[in-house]
Amino acid sequence: MISQTIRITTDERGVAYLTLTRAEKHNALSAEMIDDLTAATNELAHDKAVRVVVLTGEGASFCAGGDLGWMRVQFDATRDGRMVEARRLAMLFKTLNELPKPLIARVHGNAFGGGIGILSVCDMVIAASTARFGLTEVRLGIIPATISPYVVARIGETNARPLFLSGKIIDAWQAHATGLLSRVVADEALDEAVEAEVRHFLAASPQAAARAKALTRSVGRPVTDSMIDHVVEQLADAWETDEAKEGITAFFEKRQPNWRTG
Repeated sequence: MISQTIRITTDERGVAYLTLTRAEKHNALSAEMIDDLTAATNELAHDKAVRVVVLTGEGASFCAGGDLGWMRVQFDATRDGRMVEARRLAMLFKTLNELPKPLIARVHGNAFGGGIGILSVCDMVIAASTARFGLTEVRLGIIPATISPYVVARIGETNARPLFLSGKIIDAWQAHATGLLSRVVADEALDEAVEAEVRHFLAASPQAAARAKALTRSVGRPVTDSMIDHVVEQLADAWETDEAKEGITAFFEKRQPNWRTG
């Protein structure tokens, strides 16, 4: 597929490299990127030549979360319009989560907000030791709604609560302790570590791996349609609040929001 926001290359072994290419925006999730990623994931799911998918980002960051310009547009949208956009984002995570191929995240730089959601639906997450992580939505007056089922399934409610409620930034070792990351390696060893895991997945039967992945979802904490409906509504509600307007406006005006006292 031709896209301005992502790139797919596949080697002779069937390893597909899905790269986020909005480097100038720290790979923030715009409406276009959300659609492109969803379409690319569906394409990879049905490509029998693809055995493993490695997800990575160009530039300084893995993914800085939701594009703030895209979020700002929601303030002037109707409620129905907000619901459509929230569902667009929710369906991206659902599609990634249900990809019937091993999905490895190669993480460097920052992974915030929706970037954490992406990591939570990957089968392995390998990060550079200098990477940083945060569920920063509450600092903008909104909540990590559409990603919440996957993040809580990944790291558990106990680990999720302080991160959801504070928006604090944590380092790679702290993220590893929560269960978000599978491995932490030196920056210069990142590609080697990803390749080592790729080789493990290539030793597995493709059909058996797909069935095993579906099995783990079914016996774990399944993300149901009703749960998706709930989090979509929660995000639409959050976008309608005065604090969300203040938080996003403060970001663009390069000032602190009016609730911050520390």
